[in-house]
Amino acid sequence: MNTIPNRQVICETLLNLAETDRDIMVLASDSRGSAAMAPFAKAFPEQFVEVGIAEQNIVGISAGLAHSGKKPFVTSPACFLSMRSIEQIKVDVAYSGTNVKLVGISGGVSYGALGMSHHSVQDIAVARAIPGLAVILPADRHETKRMTEALVEHHGGVYVRIGRNAVEDVYESDDYEFVIGKAVTMHEGTDLTIIAAGETVRVALNTEKALKEAGVSCRVINMHTIKPLDEEAVIRAARETGHIITVEEHSIFGGLGAAVAEVVVQHQPVPMRILGIPDEPAIAGKTAEVFNHYGLTPDNLKRVALEMIGKQVAEA
Repeated sequence: MNTIPNRQVICETLLNLAETDRDIMVLASDSRGSAAMAPFAKAFPEQFVEVGIAEQNIVGISAGLAHSGKKPFVTSPACFLSMRSIEQIKVDVAYSGTNVKLVGISGGVSYGALGMSHHSVQDIAVARAIPGLAVILPADRHETKRMTEALVEHHGGVYVRIGRNAVEDVYESDDYEFVIGKAVTMHEGTDLTIIAAGETVRVALNTEKALKEAGVSCRVINMHTIKPLDEEAVIRAARETGHIITVEEHSIFGGLGAAVAEVVVQHQPVPMRILGIPDEPAIAGKTAEVFNHYGLTPDNLKRVALEMIGKQVAEA
């Protein structure tokens, strides 16, 4: 069982890369501990900036560093980074075309017990509406490592959201190529497709196993990059499997499901369901408790999938 959270993987990867790339900078908003960036601050104090609890300032400072040729990585709680500093992200990063990587830590419902003020389930909707800003949710530690390496080489603004705790692996190793904007088909299938991102990829894979036992062939797509979305993968899934379910640790409005639906409705209309957090303040509780409450589970996804296929068969 994996015990290494994605935030630790980002730190370890940047530590390795900073040995030879002195332009890598890490900024924290009184969050070096929660971001697991204390080792980086200790090893490279001249490449670390502690801003304090000032999310607007941290984005502005990072943009200034980027204009100076640096490669800044901002690490701050997703709930605050994506809301309190959204104007600076829009103007200083996206509109100005600066090379800033915004890493929202403890995203989704990671801070579950602290309630709506600390949940970040609207961040994807906000971020993907900003021109020139990529949006990425890695699924596990292996993908997080490859993503971080890619981000160091990628020029442009990116919003990354990761959770707080260690998550179960979905890849066996990091021996694969991570490409921004290119989805990964985790499992082939012909009856329907489940598209997931971040921590819900594991849920989708477990659902595939349950559906296989029920005689259903399920394709699973890891849409790690929600913007730019891999439209080709979505259209192909709609055309070849005829049904799509999206599952996300985010509001049902404006996130992964909405992005996929925008493509489906314009290019290959098929029955589709969007599973996520409904239009209400998400309940307080541990991640598993929140997922269970809202049906972001293999059991519920299996039920929805069988219902979709059953209705389609009945109508035929």
